Amino acid sequence: MTIVGYIKESFVELKHNVTWPSWAEGQRLMVVVAVFSILFSLAIWGIDVAFGELISLYYSKLS
Repeated sequence: MTIVGYIKESFVELKHNVTWPSWAEGQRLMVVVAVFSILFSLAIWGIDVAFGELISLYYSKLS
């Protein structure tokens, strides 16, 4: 299979065989992904700050 044939088949499959969500469902899912991304990033930030403080405390006790 050539690259051009692959691209053509991929386009046909995307156009005819994929079930795309409705506009409203796409927006709703985008909001869900955005909220969970923000919550996950805040959790990672909190863990990073906590570990940073623990490491600083550990090294200050060594000195």
